[in-house]
Amino acid sequence: MKAIQFEANIPHYLFSKAIGRFFPSAFFGPMSCLSWRDVEEPALPTQEWVKIRVKYCGICGSDLNLIFLHDSPSTSPFASFPFTIGHEIVGIIEEVGRDVAHLSVGDRIVVDPILSCQSRGFREPCVSCQRGDFSLCERMTAGDVSPGLLIGSCRDTGGGWSSRLVAHHSQILKLPAEVSDVNAVMIDPFATALHSVMRDPPRKGETVLIVGAGVIGICVLTAIRSLDIDARVVVLAKHPFQAELVRRYGADEVVLLRSTVDYDQQLAGILGAKVLKPLFGSPVIQGGADVVYECVGKDQSINDALRFTKSKGKVNLLGVASIPRKVDWTPIWLNELEVKGSFSVSTEEYKGERHRTYAVAIDLLKSGKADLASLVTHRFTLDQYRAAIATAAGKRKSRAMKVIFEP
Repeated sequence: MKAIQFEANIPHYLFSKAIGRFFPSAFFGPMSCLSWRDVEEPALPTQEWVKIRVKYCGICGSDLNLIFLHDSPSTSPFASFPFTIGHEIVGIIEEVGRDVAHLSVGDRIVVDPILSCQSRGFREPCVSCQRGDFSLCERMTAGDVSPGLLIGSCRDTGGGWSSRLVAHHSQILKLPAEVSDVNAVMIDPFATALHSVMRDPPRKGETVLIVGAGVIGICVLTAIRSLDIDARVVVLAKHPFQAELVRRYGADEVVLLRSTVDYDQQLAGILGAKVLKPLFGSPVIQGGADVVYECVGKDQSINDALRFTKSKGKVNLLGVASIPRKVDWTPIWLNELEVKGSFSVSTEEYKGERHRTYAVAIDLLKSGKADLASLVTHRFTLDQYRAAIATAAGKRKSRAMKVIFEP
């Protein structure tokens, strides 16, 4: 079968880094770390696994970070090369291991991609997995499969940017008829947003600022609204088409980063904050939002998240940042901010019980409390991967939100 794989090829890495500054297409061209190649279908690692035929797989912001070589080398021990990219997976089960009782060939499913203790074959879970914090598993380099934080970074499992992959039965969630395939391909980014919101929800009457109106930003907004959290939500958007979407998804106020009006003054006014002028550099903001979700992962967006959080406020970092070099961390100590990172999904308290974040996302989509299908704006076949990546990366021109593959 054909697959889009990432290879840790140092000469190609250095070439892409050097040329990609001038010609971004070099990051997914013939001399890049990306390959469109023939590979063998992955085999079941044990009889607790299933094989899946992919129907849809999304292009995640973390995939673009990988392709454009923005990832920190500190993540490389948690991957095994070459690996097939893709973790936002909707599919049909084609083969079931002998030790799997609750799944059948033909089931329509989504895959929670985290490769934690249970999927790696450990009978005694680590401390993190005992708590239900599967994304913080301490054994992501050991067990029945090669290193990998998740499917889409492990050479043994395959990934969604191909026609078939394998997954442990514990990673599989069946899809109810009420959840369409297009909504299902949005479950991973929605669950990522839910994880950040649900572990410490904004309190009634608080003001929330979402920095970034891409897929994750809108999923954070949708998470807040679908969970009936009574908060005022302000969104800082980069593009006008994104501003239109966040209004449709229930934002109370939207500020355009590229507005003709100075966005510092406009956003500060909406948040009831003061703008102070330093000797040089960006304006200093006194006051701001109670809770901020940073959903971009760039120097400017992180700076804005810190600047526009009021004293004793909370900052949640969802954007996939690697090594930010021009971030002023002064607001953290000056305003005694609480800053938290957020990675992928886990388990959440929902309706009085602990549930996997994916299950919460499915329930909210099934009930109609959330509907994210309109965020899927572009579809490509796998052999069109270069056009798909260019579309996903060039949002200003393409007006892309979620770009997906149809293998």
